[in-house]
Amino acid sequence: MKKKIIIAIDGFSSTGKSTIAKQLAKQLGYIYVDTGAMYRAVTLYAIQKNYISTSFFDKEKLINDLDKINLTFVYNQEQEASEIFLNGKNVEKLIRGMEVSKLVSKVATLSEVRKKLVLAQRAVAKNKGIVMDGRDIGTVVFPDAELKLFMNASPDKRAKRRYKELIDKGYEVNYQEVLQNVKERDRIDSTRKDSPLVKASDAIELDNSDMGLQEQFERIMSLVNDKL
Repeated sequence: MKKKIIIAIDGFSSTGKSTIAKQLAKQLGYIYVDTGAMYRAVTLYAIQKNYISTSFFDKEKLINDLDKINLTFVYNQEQEASEIFLNGKNVEKLIRGMEVSKLVSKVATLSEVRKKLVLAQRAVAKNKGIVMDGRDIGTVVFPDAELKLFMNASPDKRAKRRYKELIDKGYEVNYQEVLQNVKERDRIDSTRKDSPLVKASDAIELDNSDMGLQEQFERIMSLVNDKL
């Protein structure tokens, strides 16, 4: 039987972590877990409960409600991708808009939220054969992962990708707002006290500012094959 490994992909927002993670999982027949979607779903819950906005954040109310938040991934055959459900409702589209994007880094700073989601993430990976992307996968969730990648790209390149993605999905956004959001998320993710975004000492860094998807995929697959 072929050996199975854990592939941990960390990096800044809009570096294409999810895209490459999905490609790898499909190629290898592994389970893909989008940890960003989990934090976004908790953020959506807080928005719906009026616990958070751009001007306030009632952290205690959200922390007290964490036991009421149930997150599951359901595979969509048509999309060939797993979609996240919040308390039994598909929220995949709702979590991708700018309202959630502006607030998710604030929610992700809460230690209580991180503890709950890290436990859920580890539970999925007990049999390995996992590709997981996020901000602290190689440093906190799976410090012993066999392959760790750290994705990077210039803020401008990342904002252009994110802007195009949002426009293609029908969201009304302006580029400067997206660029500002990318920079602000970098700042919050890198400076938070609990599990800040840092490159693991044994992670391989890939700057994909000027790299095409196919070139990136082939380079990463060669790293995977080395481990297998």
